Amino acid sequence: MSSSSEDGLDERLDEIFDDICDDTIDNIIEAQTKKQKKRAYIERNREAGHNRLWNDYFSEHPTYEEHLFRRRFRMNRGLFMRIVYALSENVSFFQQRRDATGRFGLSALQKCTAALRMLAYGSAADAVDEYLRLGETTALSCLHHFTHGVIHLFEDEYLRRPTAEDLQRLLDIGEKRGFPGMVGSIDCTLNDLNVLDRSPVFDDIIEGRAPRLEYVVNGHKYKFAYYLTDGQKLSKK
Repeated sequence: MSSSSEDGLDERLDEIFDDICDDTIDNIIEAQTKKQKKRAYIERNREAGHNRLWNDYFSEHPTYEEHLFRRRFRMNRGLFMRIVYALSENVSFFQQRRDATGRFGLSALQKCTAALRMLAYGSAADAVDEYLRLGETTALSCLHHFTHGVIHLFEDEYLRRPTAEDLQRLLDIGEKRGFPGMVGSIDCTLNDLNVLDRSPVFDDIIEGRAPRLEYVVNGHKYKFAYYLTDGQKLSKK
């Protein structure tokens, strides 16, 4: 091979190598630029969101009465406020603070309401943005901290196994309402089959550890307590 041919080949290889290097560098710069690109800031006027929420449900004369509060929050106002106060006292995420400009952040009411709306309605995280004035990422953080906070603060009192006294109290309530032997009522709008299938709530009954009792319904004797539900949704258990 002549020297001129070798020189031409070397030049071509150099050009190919330079092109590859240029493309690689361009791709790295482009990827880094995308990574560093900040999300567009949206001024949501979070104070307006808090004020609207307060006037609708928590003021001295709220827009919506107690029965609508219970429907939309799945609990009464007193219980909700107890949870809000407990989380505000013990979980830093729910403590309202000022930012670097002295402006208050989201209130505990906004954060807890966002979490409960997602739990109550099974809605997407950005569905609460327009009413409560908080973004999707913040709403997901609210849900995460709310569920972990409630478990941490109330597990020993409300998420434990019932004592004999608890069970008797529940049986008395059920009998008073016309359902002897009932220890609870499960609303399957919030307890889908895939949740109940993994829940330990029926394990004691299935494994024969449930406390024995005796009651009569329509002339038939029964020995196990039961949960009242709304039809075929628990048929697989």
